[in-house]
Amino acid sequence: MSGALEAIARQVWDGEPGYQSVSVLLRPISWIYGGSVGVRNQFLDWGGAIRPEGVSVVSVGNLAVGGTGKTPVAGWVVEQLLRQGHRPAVVARGYGRDEIALHASWHPGTPVIANPDRVAGALEAAAQGADVVVLDDGFQHRRLARDVDLVLLAAEDRFPGHLLPSGPYRESVRGLSRADGIIVTRKVASRETAQGLIEKARRWAPDSAIALVHLRPSGWTTLSGETAEAPDTAVLVAAGIARPQAFWDVVAWESGQEVELLAFADHHEYDAADVDHIQRIAGGRVIVVTEKDSMKLRPYSDGLGDVRVLHQEVYFESGREDIEVLLTLSAGPVQ
Repeated sequence: MSGALEAIARQVWDGEPGYQSVSVLLRPISWIYGGSVGVRNQFLDWGGAIRPEGVSVVSVGNLAVGGTGKTPVAGWVVEQLLRQGHRPAVVARGYGRDEIALHASWHPGTPVIANPDRVAGALEAAAQGADVVVLDDGFQHRRLARDVDLVLLAAEDRFPGHLLPSGPYRESVRGLSRADGIIVTRKVASRETAQGLIEKARRWAPDSAIALVHLRPSGWTTLSGETAEAPDTAVLVAAGIARPQAFWDVVAWESGQEVELLAFADHHEYDAADVDHIQRIAGGRVIVVTEKDSMKLRPYSDGLGDVRVLHQEVYFESGREDIEVLLTLSAGPVQ
């Protein structure tokens, strides 16, 4: 999907003026989709999941598509497991290669396996000596048994919301009943908005641990990874992520400069033509990108000029201890 189509989809899902009728027209397709997902989940509830021998499985996933912070939170999970002395491995679909590159850069030496077949990926992780598998985006991939399910909800999303294609949800909010832990994330939403989402989520999963995470800016680097300062002149944001407008908001706040947004599709694979387009639109301005986009733009650093990468960190505002307890129990004793 192109960046323009993704932007239109977000407008439909958010119910913006002029797009409500499109959402209504798509509603029957969502009902059919929801019925098929419900049947599949009921079948999977009866059992049949595969449990690889010798490894525990921690899944980090969500209900809605894109933009909840799965990859940073999965990276945080890996960090906690490493601190406990475990040998984690990350298994992800590998769509767009950016998540794989991020995990590899965050934790050198930790196996990072790209495989849309999560069972096969977990078996490969075990063969490489891992004792815990961390699934990046695993909530709906239920063929693989897991010891703990962490589900992320973005405070920027409507909750509850419509199912695809009239809304961003992959499955009904009833799916939260499967969650061992719920992590509400916020980027530009207020803490009050996030707290309201927590209260709504408790109604669907009263027994789940619940935490609140702020995915907040943590510093600037150049495209090559050297420490940098915030831009002090006009900025062009180039972003191939699920919520480019939210990143634009953060850059505008952090830099205090005039900021223009050039949005690409989520997981966009940049090429030389894209680089020329970005440079032409920038017109000599500082270019700001996400850490995710920087993974794929580094080979073109010579042609882009002054590029700054705005990094983010996982900051728990509440519930961290409860999530850490889940990880400790699920991973088991260090061997």
